[in-house]
Amino acid sequence: ARRAKGEFVRGVSTARNFISSEPDAMYPPAKGRYHLYVAYNCPWCHRVLLARSMLGLQDAITVDVLFPNRSTEKDTDRGPNLWKFCPDGQVGGNGAHIQFPECTVDTVNGKKYAKEVYEMCGIDDQKSVPILFDKQTKTVVSNESAEIVRMLGQHMKELGTTSLDMYPTELASQIDEVNDWIYKEINNGSYKAGFSSSQEVYEGAYHTYFAALSKLDTMLSSRKYLVSDDAPTEADLRLFPTLYRHDPIYYNRFKLNMKFLYQYKNVWRWMSDMMALDGMDEVTNKSYLQHCKQGYYGRTGNNTVPIGPVGYPECYKDPQWTPSKAD
Repeated sequence: ARRAKGEFVRGVSTARNFISSEPDAMYPPAKGRYHLYVAYNCPWCHRVLLARSMLGLQDAITVDVLFPNRSTEKDTDRGPNLWKFCPDGQVGGNGAHIQFPECTVDTVNGKKYAKEVYEMCGIDDQKSVPILFDKQTKTVVSNESAEIVRMLGQHMKELGTTSLDMYPTELASQIDEVNDWIYKEINNGSYKAGFSSSQEVYEGAYHTYFAALSKLDTMLSSRKYLVSDDAPTEADLRLFPTLYRHDPIYYNRFKLNMKFLYQYKNVWRWMSDMMALDGMDEVTNKSYLQHCKQGYYGRTGNNTVPIGPVGYPECYKDPQWTPSKAD
């Protein structure tokens, strides 16, 4: 009914198992046992990759990277809208050959599509990413990004190279509260605006989104991170992918064009603090942003991918940046 009214409705993840430190857990913490299937352009994958990098789990959890554009009816007999492994690239709808050095084959199972990983595990109703895969039992652990982030932070962090605690017990209730409204009003709220086919739904999501950014700016006027002055938490990590995409993509693609992020002084300062954290470059650099642009612009409309805006994402590192610095 909500879709019929023009509202964007997110699909439900059904693979919901957990890595756990409990005795006799089916999926205990282990170095080299788990594997991630991700697409850089997907913001839900981005939060998982941020957790892996910020916790220093690069050597503990392996990764394969899917192509930013999904299949069409022209390039597969499996049907459209499937995430695919395509390291050699392809000719896009804009006539240009697109290839990304970060894209891989499926190094674990040799599949062509993410959906085939699900199918080999007996899961026929899923095709989304991220996928957390167990190489030992050949099963999908989870495809729910929020829960994967929590698992990595709670049960895999001892295998990482940093001491970051993303979900401190004394801040847990605050983190949960912030996570809830940020998801509804910003993370998923941006998609409600961008993919709505109803003017009324779009306008409601638009105003909710920018009210939430103003709320964030006020919050960050009195503390360095969302719930703490000491270190980022899961709340900061979950906010970051949406704001990273706002100026260069969502401002135009999702018609979220009331303000640019740099017009929120405290939010922009927070972005520079986040960009300065250990491990961030590999999941925020210029090539990463190009995956994002290709994913959002290269599959709809006329498929042309914008060159600008100038200065992104490097400008996020400068807390005093203004567009005049890009001239």
